[in-house]
Amino acid sequence: MSSPPDQPRSALRELLVIAGPTVATMTSYTVMTFTDKWLVSHLGASFVGAQGNGGLAAWVPQSVAMGVLQVINTYVSQNMGAGRAQRGAAYAWNGVWIAWIFAVLFIPYSFALPWIFAEAGIEHEQAGLAASYGQVLLFGASLNLSTRAISQFFYGMHKANVVLVAGVTANIVNLFASGILVFGNGPVPADLGLFGRAIGEIGQWLAIKPQGMIGSGYGTVLATLVELAIPLALFLSPKFNRLYKTRGAWRPSWPHIRDLFKTGWPGGLMFGNEMVCWGFFMVYLVSGFGAQHASAGWIAHQYMSLSFMPSVGLSVACTAIVGKYMGAKQPHVAASRAWLSVKLAMVYMGLCGVVFVVFRRELVEFFVDPATTAADRDQLIRLGGQMLIATACFQLFDAVAMVLSGALRGAGDTIFPGIATVISSWVVIVGGGLFM
Repeated sequence: MSSPPDQPRSALRELLVIAGPTVATMTSYTVMTFTDKWLVSHLGASFVGAQGNGGLAAWVPQSVAMGVLQVINTYVSQNMGAGRAQRGAAYAWNGVWIAWIFAVLFIPYSFALPWIFAEAGIEHEQAGLAASYGQVLLFGASLNLSTRAISQFFYGMHKANVVLVAGVTANIVNLFASGILVFGNGPVPADLGLFGRAIGEIGQWLAIKPQGMIGSGYGTVLATLVELAIPLALFLSPKFNRLYKTRGAWRPSWPHIRDLFKTGWPGGLMFGNEMVCWGFFMVYLVSGFGAQHASAGWIAHQYMSLSFMPSVGLSVACTAIVGKYMGAKQPHVAASRAWLSVKLAMVYMGLCGVVFVVFRRELVEFFVDPATTAADRDQLIRLGGQMLIATACFQLFDAVAMVLSGALRGAGDTIFPGIATVISSWVVIVGGGLFM
């Protein structure tokens, strides 16, 4: 017999217990790129735009795979809710196989990046830097996507703390590894303070030549390897193998792969399509106005990522909770948890919108190299501030859309949000961008 729904306070506690670590871990990759952008901003203003363009070019194809892999959470949580937790491991393993298949398919695309940026009309130097940075991240895509596949298993099992530990550790590794590789044994900007002195001494001791912006990409790939190793070690541990048979389900299974693609393709289409549209908007429309516009745009976009990625994490947590209660035949509880998740996301992203408007100057200045000329600094702050105001305008709408999409995934419905997102992104982002 189904148990009665929890009281609101316990419902909020249940959501926060799962969503807190999930939000932190889903923000992990964004924090890594934030760190990379902060480090390369000390190399010059144009490097910020190049890092943004290269990072997005690497993220667009991975987002398609991410959309497919996210439904691992759905199958694992539904099986757990139905008392069949041992069936979840096979979905995680086949998610890893899918991750590696995608990573191989990305290789030809990575070699096409120089041509893509040249055709977009980006300045020659910035286009070369963007292509090189994007290629490094694409070559490490197998690690990043495998990490997401294993992480979705722990989300579905409501053990997000495991992924939280991995994410925090990886970000610490990324901060130091990227810093050391960017500056090597060369000069380190004085405004980096104690951290700068530490990475400078390590770079001197290791006799590493400065790698510049490419070094930040290598650091991110190394950190991603660490982020994969921690949950994978627990996934394969004797305890988890005894409880969930995690070691016996490693072989590719067509029924499981078919299930993931059957349910996940709309999510993959939705995420991939949205990233393609944002890529067109940022790389072709914004960056086409010049290096200053590109850098200002990517500064604003970086803060936008810090705003929406926690809500993506809340959406993932919502998927796990809704999947659990749908598996337990309690759709009324699933619906109440979904609406509670929407309210939390609106509060968070609404506050982010206020911060974007009130502190727009300070937020943009954080990424401006102190050596930048006064004229260039003023232009970056003006452009970046305008873009942050525009970003603030859609925060609440983004919150509702993302979390409700996660709730629908938990219930097994991925087609409607996928189609709706595809249509609106092409009409509004691409069509509206060109019109404006």
